[in-house]
Amino acid sequence: MEDGGTRHLGHECRVDMMEEEGEPLTGGDGLTGAGVILIPKLPHVEFSLECRDLIGSGSDRKPNALVQVAVIDPREQYLVSHACTEIVEGSRDPLFLTGVTFPPEYPASPETLVKLTVYDVRDKARDNSSFLGSVTFSVSDLLRSKDDQLTLNLRSSDGVLAVGTVLVSRVNMGEMEEGDMDHITADVQQAQKCTLVCESSQGTQNDKDNSPLTGAVFKNPVCKVYKFQTVDSKWMLVREQMEECTLSFSIPRQLLHLYIQEDMRRIQELRDLGELSPHWDNLRKEVIGRYGQVIAAYQETLAELNKITGPSFKPSCSKAQRYLEFIPINLHTQRMRVTCPRQTDAFYDVITVGAPAAHFQGFKGGGLQRLLSRHEAEKKSFSTAYQCIYYSPEHTAKAQEVLHSVGHLQPLISGLADQLLQAAQQHSMAGLREALKNLAGKTEQFVHALKDELVKSALLALHAAQPGYVTKNQNQTLPGHQGHSHQDHPSPSQRGQQGQSPPQNPGHSPGQPSATDSPVVVCNNVDGGSQTAPIREDGQAPLKRQDSIPCHKEYDEEEWDRVWADVAKSLNCVIAMVDKLQEQEPINNNQEQPIPKQVLADVITSHNPEGDWREQLCPLVVRLKECVAEVVVRARRAMTFVLLQEAACSIPQGLFLKQRRDVVFSQALAALACGFVMRLYAGMEDKGFLRQLHLVGLVAQFESLLSTYSEEIGMLEDMEVGISDLHRVAFKITLAKTDNPCDLQPVVIGRRDHYTVEVPLPQLAFQTLPHEIKEGKALQVYPVLFNVGINEQQTIADRFGDISLQERINQRNFEILDSYYKSLSDKVPSECLPCFQTQTDLKDLLETLGQNVVTKKRKNVEILWLAGTICRRLNGIRFTSCKSAKDRTSMSVTLEQCALLRDEHQLNKDYFIRALDCMRREGCRIENVQKNIKCRKYAFNMLQLMAFPKIYRPPEGTYGKVDS
Repeated sequence: MEDGGTRHLGHECRVDMMEEEGEPLTGGDGLTGAGVILIPKLPHVEFSLECRDLIGSGSDRKPNALVQVAVIDPREQYLVSHACTEIVEGSRDPLFLTGVTFPPEYPASPETLVKLTVYDVRDKARDNSSFLGSVTFSVSDLLRSKDDQLTLNLRSSDGVLAVGTVLVSRVNMGEMEEGDMDHITADVQQAQKCTLVCESSQGTQNDKDNSPLTGAVFKNPVCKVYKFQTVDSKWMLVREQMEECTLSFSIPRQLLHLYIQEDMRRIQELRDLGELSPHWDNLRKEVIGRYGQVIAAYQETLAELNKITGPSFKPSCSKAQRYLEFIPINLHTQRMRVTCPRQTDAFYDVITVGAPAAHFQGFKGGGLQRLLSRHEAEKKSFSTAYQCIYYSPEHTAKAQEVLHSVGHLQPLISGLADQLLQAAQQHSMAGLREALKNLAGKTEQFVHALKDELVKSALLALHAAQPGYVTKNQNQTLPGHQGHSHQDHPSPSQRGQQGQSPPQNPGHSPGQPSATDSPVVVCNNVDGGSQTAPIREDGQAPLKRQDSIPCHKEYDEEEWDRVWADVAKSLNCVIAMVDKLQEQEPINNNQEQPIPKQVLADVITSHNPEGDWREQLCPLVVRLKECVAEVVVRARRAMTFVLLQEAACSIPQGLFLKQRRDVVFSQALAALACGFVMRLYAGMEDKGFLRQLHLVGLVAQFESLLSTYSEEIGMLEDMEVGISDLHRVAFKITLAKTDNPCDLQPVVIGRRDHYTVEVPLPQLAFQTLPHEIKEGKALQVYPVLFNVGINEQQTIADRFGDISLQERINQRNFEILDSYYKSLSDKVPSECLPCFQTQTDLKDLLETLGQNVVTKKRKNVEILWLAGTICRRLNGIRFTSCKSAKDRTSMSVTLEQCALLRDEHQLNKDYFIRALDCMRREGCRIENVQKNIKCRKYAFNMLQLMAFPKIYRPPEGTYGKVDS
């Protein structure tokens, strides 16, 4: 563009200087914090801009000034666009809120030339302007200037006419003394009371956010710096820093790998059931086929994710892409750091993320909450169609728990048994007693895990599913079960599919035939279930096939009890032998619990008491292992058969819902892990926080701005389930192998019903943790979700639609939050919680929140404000979400930041709206919009904004119709 011409104003001229990965620069002595060496950055070259006596293009017209900043490399001699200020309207002496920065990694030298070009914006709607003047200076001119200030004359395009002056003032953001706060000219204060904002892509010196520890997980920071006036006419320094998180992709990749492994194990377990009748074998093949399809889809998605390089976030415009459906939308961290004279710096963190939802799959049928409820009701009829036994969600969850328990405990028991033999070989009585104690504990846990009628009844059902099986009428209930409730496995007749029937035997599978049935009924496993059931002799309706509960005449129902009890008996024999060996020691140490005399006598007479300890223990230990192995085989097959029937009843909708739930959970877990790591890093030096962390855990409060109308109600239904599923997650802090960033990445282990996220720390940081955390104690997180819709769709829902979902979510999660607070109050002293200027008691805040939750009030955003305040007072993790985490989320985050400045740091009331507009117009959130859609416009239109609460509306000129 030639000087003096008319140009279109666009932000394509802005070049974000993002940090490249590399070694951190050292600009001084390191700062030690929580055992981590914090390396400060070199000072930035930052400056603010102000113009004086501008001459507009019209004689009487005051210009709408804007400054374009470009850099001239003296070696290459070409112009590179670097920054752009905001527009200051109708002023000959504009003070620009937006400053300019050269981050440490920017290749600027003292010889680097900076060109400032001033334009008069004629028409913001058409983005065109006229050239006023320009000036060039070198970086060395600024560095050597008196009082860190340059006064330069602006020249017209021909270089002759002076059209005003520009003041370039260097900004030292690394330090803040009280005297510096008064370094604002009186005429500026009186004329404009403006806010100074300087942008940086790297943060500031002496900033612990730049430590190697945070650099392992958080990347590509964007920083904005402001000065705001306080009520006592002092000046506070405020920094916003927004970063991407590597966990956006690493957590979903790990989860996909775990999903694939779990489903492959399930296929193998189904194959290990052995020979089944044609009916059950066909069901098994169909279920295995469905699992295979899911595995293939997940493997394809994982392969595509592994190809992705570049930014560590998924932009909102990609939210419906198939291969990115497991990735959270627009996940970023945002930290506001406040520095005031004579006060300790304060930090306020929030994680912003698009609502966890299955955008690729769509919302025509609603979201997970509605789909799961509908499916559970329909699954009972599916059991009839597929001729299988209906198990409740509680039973299938129990089956999964048993499978995990036996799979987890068997290798532990085997290992401890080997340790016992090793101690015996070394003739170490202390080692023997310790190994025995651990072995007994795990074996008792193993036995207890299998003490459930579900295992027994499932074994019987599995035997009934073998070829050639027939059922016989039983005239009385088998002994030993009369006292149990028959609702353990409800029959179809109890589900309303038939009339009344006598109570079934709880020890068997659902649907025990009564004494009035025909003497012999052919079971559905004989011919694949294609025949019609015989007519009953009493003339009543024929039994449906799944109502016929097998009772194999050759199957001994008590066999499981004997096998299960053999484990405890084998353990008692081992204990008895260890006691006998201890009696042979010269010093008779304290004994374990007395063993029955007959058991002890049997052990003593069957083994040589004078022989080698290991030889005497080995047969007993081998027998214990064999008993455990036999129980594991039976229990695993029984529980797998339960899950086979559950999966068969769910085809095809159940596996589709499982995939949807996997997608939503992946997004939610990535966000939670990001928030946990950020909160942990920030609290490494806070002993009260660390104590709260291991004694009670943390609350994770999700704020949602979704409406309860149209597609967004489906998103909210997805999000509700996804956030609720996070209660299945625990965290552990581990010692990193090295300080290399790749070894500081969190690792996910576990299965769908319980995951653990291991967060590695460098040795210097790890050694400062409380003993309980270093020992690997599981750290709990309590997720809560509060939603208040604020857009025009919520207006329709409030007046004509249904808001019961929002009301139920808020009420349910208030109860969880209140319960957490009571638990925290019982276990953690109030001194462990952070101090705030506002003195409102937490109990009063919770009471007010409870009142607001039940109050019928449209767009009651006070619910969100109160929930956020309570979360911060509880040392919790704050999340803010909307559909894409860039528009409504930006309004909420900036509002919360300004409210914190007002309530906690005495922001001058005259500056509240100015600060709010400044953050929304030039802060990190508009940079987030730019990153997502390559346009610096919030995706609102005037009609939409009329429905917004006024405090959530962006400044004029910052919104428009864009693709989001």
